[in-house]
Formats: sequence, structure tokens, C-alpha cells
Amino acid sequence: MRAESSPTARIGAFLAGAGWTGILHRSVRVTVASATGFYVFLYGLDEPVLALYALFAPIALGLLSAVPGSGRQRAEVMLKALPVGLALVALGTALAVRTWAAVLGMLVVGFLLAFAAVAGPRPAGAAPGLQLFYILACFPPYAPQTLGLRLAGLSTGVVLLALCEVVLLPQPGGATYRSAVARAVVVAGDTLAGRTRLPPGALRAEGERLRLSVFPPAERPAGPGRAVRGLAQAGSAARRLLEQLAHLTETGQLHNLLGGGRHSDRASRWLLPQVAARCADSAAALRAGRAAPAPQRLDEAIGAFQRMRMRQGAKTGAEGPGVVAVLRRQAALLGVAESVRALEISVRVGLDGRRTAPIEPRELFWYTDAPTVRLWLRRFAGNLTVRSVQFHNALRIALALGAARLVAGSLDLTHGFWVLLAVLTLSRTTVGETWAAMRQAVAGNLAGAVAAGALLIGLGEHTDAYAAILAPGMLVAFSVGPLLGIAWAQALFTLVVATAFAQITPATWRLAEARIVDVVTGSLIGLLCALLAWPSGAHREVRRTMAELLRDCASLIRATVAALAAVPPGSAPPPSTLHALHRMRLAESAYAQFRSEPAARAAAGADWHGVLIATHQILLGAHWLPRFDLPATGLPPDAVARAWADARAAAGTVDRLAALCDGERPPPKASRPAAAPASTPPLPTLVDLEAWLMSLRAQLSRVEAGLPGPGGPHERGS
Repeated sequence: MRAESSPTARIGAFLAGAGWTGILHRSVRVTVASATGFYVFLYGLDEPVLALYALFAPIALGLLSAVPGSGRQRAEVMLKALPVGLALVALGTALAVRTWAAVLGMLVVGFLLAFAAVAGPRPAGAAPGLQLFYILACFPPYAPQTLGLRLAGLSTGVVLLALCEVVLLPQPGGATYRSAVARAVVVAGDTLAGRTRLPPGALRAEGERLRLSVFPPAERPAGPGRAVRGLAQAGSAARRLLEQLAHLTETGQLHNLLGGGRHSDRASRWLLPQVAARCADSAAALRAGRAAPAPQRLDEAIGAFQRMRMRQGAKTGAEGPGVVAVLRRQAALLGVAESVRALEISVRVGLDGRRTAPIEPRELFWYTDAPTVRLWLRRFAGNLTVRSVQFHNALRIALALGAARLVAGSLDLTHGFWVLLAVLTLSRTTVGETWAAMRQAVAGNLAGAVAAGALLIGLGEHTDAYAAILAPGMLVAFSVGPLLGIAWAQALFTLVVATAFAQITPATWRLAEARIVDVVTGSLIGLLCALLAWPSGAHREVRRTMAELLRDCASLIRATVAALAAVPPGSAPPPSTLHALHRMRLAESAYAQFRSEPAARAAAGADWHGVLIATHQILLGAHWLPRFDLPATGLPPDAVARAWADARAAAGTVDRLAALCDGERPPPKASRPAAAPASTPPLPTLVDLEAWLMSLRAQLSRVEAGLPGPGGPHERGS
């Protein structure tokens, strides 16, 4: 028998895949922080209120919350969350006077904390723990005189946990997104400089390494700040650049651009080294963590390149296959240069983070000169819509927690906060996942309640025995439970809760009975809310948001051609992309949640990531074509007719994709009319437009082939 197939090897592989080391280290940190405060306050100072809050604070932020990052990063998030936690405990203590007041407070607190996910992974990770702070304080007894003790216990528990995160088996940092972008930019720069010749698949694989799902949540650039937005845009630009280089490699144009073809031209030879140099500078800045002191942007170089092309076309004066081939390679290089220009600007913003003068195009870089308050308000306001999955999740969890608080208070359930804790820990984004979690939780609690009842009957009121087994019990529960699943976690946590409460107040086997009732009640409330509020999670919303984004992009294609073909040139305004950018943000958020749901991992069908790449390309072309390709004189009528024919074909394909995303029956695919031979020499404006539309059609056709028709297969999570 081979070593890798032995039982020991299989168990080792399972533990490694489950992150056993990280789980064990976390359980040690949470156990030490919780047990230290609990024992000192209960047995040293005889203060049960202090002990209770010192016990639950590390459990809330260290175990129930998925705060991402290294040990220092986690400690920083926890300390920043402490003032919010203190305010929530004070609010819950005040609102515990009446059930209706506590319910209203739960609705507001539940929504705001869940909606904080739009601010990034760290606020989202700390939100469940902060929810628990309010939940714990808003239940009877109404005891405002204990507020000081509650705040002291909470502060002690959070500070102890933060210290443990830093000094006790600290979590190491993961791979940074910035270093990954630097690596991708190095590959692109070496390819443009001719130092490496990677096949198209290898170039696309480098781009795939920049997917946010590859990185730990703490390293994902998902916040509303300028630096984070700049880094995220740099990653998008790097992925787009690598995709362009892969396409040029497949068509052989990159080989010709690098001097291997007979038609390599002076303008391309002049611009290409500058583009490669900007890649090298951007990669060096990303690795150093600071921007170069003097910006070397490509605006002037691209403008000079276009003027050289115009003069070259005027001197040629005739149409021929060689001239057209050169113009097409120049168009490809222009697209690459614009991607590098966007990369260079976004890297500088991502590393600096300060407000700058307006950068063109302003709609793409609007955030660079916006006040910080506006950035936050725009992020929150942009997600206050029924098309936002973040809004769905926040509203669902707020209604579930409010209903649970109302039921627990109205029925006067013993230890009613367990009802809300069950809602908080078992709610999922789809009704199927919630049902699966609820079944496992109820089964685990039944087993745990039986064991806890036997423990309480056997030990009676021997608090010293409970004290002796609490810390080892927490260590086992917090490590084995997450490793083996929800049922084990709930069963072991029931034992921990029973052991802890038996030391604070005399307890009987009915404590375990109360926990079963509360968990079942909370599970049913969570399941009902999941059934009534967006039960399919992001499954439908990803289709809707993608369809709306595509419809906006189809309009952008038409508006871009209208801007280029206007007479006199420049009389038509360039297309506005603000609405499409908002749609893209919602679509990306829905896609991110869809990727996290099991249905996406098991399904096959639409390539939503391909839709996002295609729409990114449309947005970029809608900006740089009117900026760098506006003709000096009006285009000939036959050239305008060709441009509109190509635009209608591309926009029609986008409309078809939108209909398929919405589950509608799309219009029949119209054949592209053959254009009449042009009576004028080829113009750079038309060649650049044609290259953009041809690239779009090729990419959109690949996406359309994977999209399900009405009643077709499910989406692929690729």
C-alpha cells in the first residue's frame, strides 16, 4: 500500500485541508482570553456580571466572528470595534426596559451591522460579534445599574483577546493582493519588452491569479477608500492587459509588434518601449509600496502616437493589405497602451491614497479627487436598492433578529438570547443552506442537551468541578466543533454554555432543555425569514444585475459610434458611463456572493466572469475611443455606414446576452450585413473602432455559448 493512501495519510490530508492548525490556534487564543477573565472576575472578585461579559466577548469576536487577517490585523479590528461594542451594550441595557423597545433596537442594530459588509471584509467579519453584544444586553433583567460592570467585563474580554491575537500563536499574514498585482504587471512588462514569450494559456493563468476569491478576505481590496479602490482598479487593469496580450499572441500580432514581422512600423516601435517601461515602473512601485516621485503617464505618448498614425495615413494615401495590417496592429497596441495607462494611474492612487487633481477620464477615476465622506456615502447609498445582495442580506437578518427578539420577549423564554444567537449563527443566504444548517444544529443540540443534562445531574452544585472542566471543554469545543461541522459545534457549545452558567447561578437539567427550545425556536424563525426574503440567495439577482449591466453596455456601444461619427467632429458628447459603473458594482457584488454559495460550486452553465470581463472592455473603449480617436474631419458616408453596421451587430449580441440572463427568449441572431468596399483609404479611427468591436464580438460569442436559455441549465461559478 502506498503511503499516501494509508489511513494516517488520509486523516492528515483531511486535517490540513480543513485548516486544523489555524482552528486549533484560534481555539487556544479564545479559550485563554475567555477563561482568564471569567475565572478572575467570578472567583477572584465574585462579580458574575463582569465574568459573564468577559466570557462572551472573546467568544463573540474570536469565534462567532470571522475577522480576517494576521494576528496584528485582527487585534486592530477588535480594538477598533470595542467602542462600537460598548455603545451597543449601553443601548441594549437601556432598551431592555420594554420588549417593543428592544425589538425596535434590534431591527435597527441588526440592519446597520449586517449592512456594514459594504464597507469591506473586516467590518463584515466583526459584525456578528457586535450583534451579540447588543443581544446579550437587551434581554431581562432590566438592570441599568449594572451597566458599568457590563462595560468593564466587555472591555476586559476584548483587550485580552486582542493581546492573545498578537502574542499567543498569532495568525500569520497571507499573500497580499498588491504583490500579486506586481507579479502580473512584471509578466506583462516582460512580454511587451520581448524578454519572455509565454503562451496564451499561461498569460490568462496569470490573470486568473488576481481573482479576489483566491485571496484571504483581509487582503481583498473591497473597501470604499481611495487607496483600496485604486488597488482594485489596478488589478482589473492588469487582468485586462494580460487578456489582451494573450489575444495578440494567438493572432500573431504581438510577434509583429515586437519586430518579428515585415510590417513593423516606426510609430509602434516608438510607443512600445514606453508602454513596457511604464509596466516596469508600476511593478517596482507596487513592490516598494510607494509611488515613484515623478509621474510618467502615457497621456502625452498616446496622443503623439495617434498624431504619428494620422500623418502616416495621410502620406500613404492608398489602401492596401500591408497598410491595413499595420493599422490593425497599431490599434491593438493602442488598446494595450490604454490598459497600461489605467494601470499606471490606479497604482499611483492605490499606493498614495490622497486626493488628487481630476484625472481623465473622470468617470473612471472619479474617486481620486472625491472627499472621503463622499466615498463612504456613495458606497452605502449605492447599495440601498433592492438590486443589492448586501441590502437583501441586511434586511433579512434584521427582520429575523427582530422577530426572534419579539418571540423570545413575548413568550418570556428562559435564556431567550439563545433564540437570537441561533438566528445569528444559522442564517444563510439561501433557504436550502439555512434548512441544512438548522437540521444539523437541532440534531447537535439534542445530543448536547442530553449530555449537558447528564452532566448537571451528575455534578449537581459542585462549582469547583464545573470550573475544572470549563477551560478544557472550551478548548475541545472551539477546535473540534468547527472541524467536524455544525452538529458537533452546537453539541459541544451546549456543554460549554451549561458548564459556564452552572457556575454563575444554580442550574438543573432544565437549562439544557431551555437551550433546545430556544435553538429550535430561533432556527424556525430564521428558516421562515429565509423562505420569505430572497430564498434563492444571489442566484436570481446575479442574472438580473448582469442583464441590466449588459443593456447599459449595449447603449454605450451605440453612443460611442455616435460620438465618433458626429458631424462636425466633437459635436456629440462622449457617452456617460456612470450608470453602467453603478450597475457593474452591483453585478460584481452579486457575483461575489453567488460564488460563495454551494449551488454555484456545484452548478454548470453561464460564465458570469466572462460577462464582467466583456463589460469592462466595453466601458474602457467607450472612454478611450472618443478621447484618442476623434477624427479631425467628418468621416466619409460609406465609412460611417460600415461603423454603424459593426456597432449594431455588437450591440445586438449584447442585447441577446441580456435577454438570456433575464431568462427571456432572445431575438433571433441577425446576420451581419456585408459592408461595401470603401472608396477612401483606411482611417485609424475606423480601424481602431473595428478592432474594438471585433474583439468584443469574439468575447461575447464565447460568453453567449455558455449562457443558458429560458429554462436552461444553472450558472457556472467560474
